[in-house]
Formats: sequence, C-alpha cells, structure tokens
Amino acid sequence: MTKFIIFTDLHMVPEGAAIIGLDPYRRLANGIAHVNRYHADADRVIFAGDLAHGADRPSYERLKTLLGELVPPAALMIGNHDRREVFLEVFAEAATDENGFVQQAIDFADCRAILLDTLFAPPYDYPMSHAGHLCERRLAWLDRQLDEAGDRPALIFMHHPPHASGFAGIDMIRLINEDDFYALVKRHGNVRHIFAGHVHRTISGSSRGIPFSIFKSPVHQQPMPFDIPDASLSVDEPAAYGIALVTENGVLVHTEDYEIARREAAVA
Repeated sequence: MTKFIIFTDLHMVPEGAAIIGLDPYRRLANGIAHVNRYHADADRVIFAGDLAHGADRPSYERLKTLLGELVPPAALMIGNHDRREVFLEVFAEAATDENGFVQQAIDFADCRAILLDTLFAPPYDYPMSHAGHLCERRLAWLDRQLDEAGDRPALIFMHHPPHASGFAGIDMIRLINEDDFYALVKRHGNVRHIFAGHVHRTISGSSRGIPFSIFKSPVHQQPMPFDIPDASLSVDEPAAYGIALVTENGVLVHTEDYEIARREAAVA
C-alpha cells in the first residue's frame, strides 16, 4: 500500500519576510516535523508547486535547507509562483524530462505516479503566466508515461487543477487547455486519481469521471466565498497537508490539519 504525503503552495519567502503576517518557513517546518513523527514510512512526500512566493534564490535555498530535515524521500514540482530556471539553479538534482521541464514518472509496486510541470512560462508575463498550460511537448511526454504504465494504476500530480474549482478568481487561472489534457487522459483509461494544488482549499470530487483531490497550503488559504474575482486574497486558517493511500481497490485520500490535530483521544 503506497503512501504519499502531499504538500502544496509552500510560498517560501526570504528570512524575515511574511505573508499576511504568517511565516511560511515556520509553518512548513512544523509540517515536516509532523510528517517525520507520524509518517516517516511514507513512500514519497510530494511538494506540488508554488515552492517560493517570489521565485527568488534565497527562498529556494531556505527551502532546500529545510527539506534536508525531511525523513521520507521528497519529489518536487513547480507552480505559477516559481521560475523554472531559478529553481533548477538551486535544486540542480531535481528530476526533469528530456526537454527540461520539471516532471517525472515514479513507479511503485501498485501504481505509477506522474508529476507534471504546468508552469505557463517563460516568458513570465503576469497575470497570464499564473494560469497553467501543458504544451505539445509536455502532453506528448504524458502520453508516453500513461502508455508505459499499461494496466498499472496511474496517479497524476499537477499544480494547476485541470477543471473549475468553483472559485471565480482561481478558475480564471486554472489549466487553460483542460480539454486537451482530459482527451489524452481519457483515451488511456488508466488514470485513477488526479491531485492538484493552486487553490489553497481542500476540495474533492470528480471531473470527466475521474476523481480528484485539491489540498490546502501550509501557509495561507483561499477565502471561502465563491464569487471573489481576485485570486490573490488570502486568509489565516490552519495549515494542512494531504495523505494518499493506494489500496488494492482504489485510492484513499485524507487531509491533516497538522497544527491543530490532536492524537490524545477520549471516549465520546
């Protein structure tokens, strides 16, 4: 039973900086300590993009130092707040495909995990590059990975959701070629679950018949009203990470609000 821990939207900042008064470094450090204590047996801890808030080298270097404390093995992805070339300068050992995109396929005994690079850049032309995109080369790469998976269940991890989330502002910067993505995925028929971030909310459901899960950030969260057109607004709510377990019958997904979680229990 493969176990994944999923962190997304870390938004690391340089030392001394904060986001809406919150310290991304401390919140992620608490999450890593929680994983080390309770999920040291995880097969992979996936960091699903928006690793650094301003895509600056000092933030990536702080993150790299912090990730050195993680017990289970890590796999890194990038999102719209990242810059691919700066990330790769610091994380030179990060997995990339033959075209230099930060994506990889990882095989486990019971599944294939496919980690996608949905960054719509360069050029870094904001706000357009805050949306996600899978170019022809990345779609061709995904096509090969799904084909090679064969009958093995495939799990796709991507920063940008490939469908609407219900939040007006965020939905304007979701994956812009979702129809191309789903046409490819549906043709193979072996994708059992899609995991995403970007929204800073815990959301689950299905799209085009495929289950999906989206997770909160360890730092700041999306305000709950659906009709807010500004995707940059944030609120201080508990930090979280996701837990995914692959079973012989499917995929189980949990969310751990690790800063408020309690292990001491009493009979109700």
